[in-house]
Amino acid sequence: MMPSSHIVVHYHELWLKGGNRRFFLHKLREALRRALDGIAISRISRPADRLIVEIADATHVEEGLQRLTRVSGISHLAVARVLRRPSLGDDPLHALCDAAWQEICNEQFATFAVRARRSDKGFPLNAMAIEREVGGYLFDKLQAEGRQVRVDLKAPALTCRIEITRGPLLVYARRILGPGGLPPNTAGRLVCLLSGGFDSAVAAYKMMKRGAHLSFVHFWGGGAAPGESSIHVARQLVERLVPWQFTAKLYLVSFEPLQREIAAQTPEAFRTLLYRRLMLRVAERIAQRSGGKGVITGDSLGQVASQTLQNLQAVGSIAKLPLYRPLIGDDKLEIQEIARRIGTHDISEQPFHDCCPVFQSKSPALFATADALDAAEAALDVASLVDRSIRTLSVERYRYTQGKSERVASKHTATA
Repeated sequence: MMPSSHIVVHYHELWLKGGNRRFFLHKLREALRRALDGIAISRISRPADRLIVEIADATHVEEGLQRLTRVSGISHLAVARVLRRPSLGDDPLHALCDAAWQEICNEQFATFAVRARRSDKGFPLNAMAIEREVGGYLFDKLQAEGRQVRVDLKAPALTCRIEITRGPLLVYARRILGPGGLPPNTAGRLVCLLSGGFDSAVAAYKMMKRGAHLSFVHFWGGGAAPGESSIHVARQLVERLVPWQFTAKLYLVSFEPLQREIAAQTPEAFRTLLYRRLMLRVAERIAQRSGGKGVITGDSLGQVASQTLQNLQAVGSIAKLPLYRPLIGDDKLEIQEIARRIGTHDISEQPFHDCCPVFQSKSPALFATADALDAAEAALDVASLVDRSIRTLSVERYRYTQGKSERVASKHTATA
């Protein structure tokens, strides 16, 4: 039997969208096409509560599956054997049993079950009857081949799934978990502070998974060795993250000259908090110019001195746009586990020069207030520092196409 060229795409959260469901399904279909750019698609159909992507060349199915696992909005994927609807008078069970056997005969398992869903109520057998008849057929065939297997309806090692739609009949045993969430570019634009460490990349992923489209702002400084900086890490992180939303901008801000001014004119204990205030102001300016509706940070409550409740409030008090902190309740091990799963862990683990610890206080304030930081900033021309950041930053554009991430443009202008 020829390998199947049909990928079944299931979604679940989109059913909660009521009258807006059509918009989200359109965006999901659009995302499937963009993710599969360069792979010929015969068509995408939607029988009931699933999408079926028919790949023109079955040898490209595995590559297609790999790409689709990074499309948010997908609950799970499967490569299905597709049966056309039986003609009047034909026995539908024969074809279902044969397809189910072809699906499982080469798999190794000790327990199995058959699960059926019937969205077409006109089909002559209900779900329970299909499970009973096909399951019995498979059990007899396995026993005849001398395989010691048993049926387990609670926790089977292998599940053969049969879906009876108003279109084709689908049979599959291999199911691949999708990322869940909402389709790309359905929630609006945000700006993300990208440090190069584990946290901010995972925070970005979590918000992209909810349909937000992100631009990234990275503040960099000089390294201990000539030419060393964190820019290479930021670029690699954006290249890893851009498949989740297909395009992205990376704003690079030279931060060390600004840090020197802050360190020279403000109390030592407040330095890191004042750095972070300036970063927020710059990110907000970029968001306002690009239509962003808020700023994302990788803050995790209590992880470092700047992330106590008091310090988070004192730093965030100057924000004019909403601040989003998707990691606020996560610990480091949880964050690193997600980083491994999405492929950013090893990038963030590289040695790089982080600008935040430059001129860092030996005894940073743990319980700063907004008034105290306001008083410390009185020695600075904050508006001038923000303007200088915007005038001197550079902008890089990235895109994901034909299964690859690439940097496509770079400009030294804030209006790019």
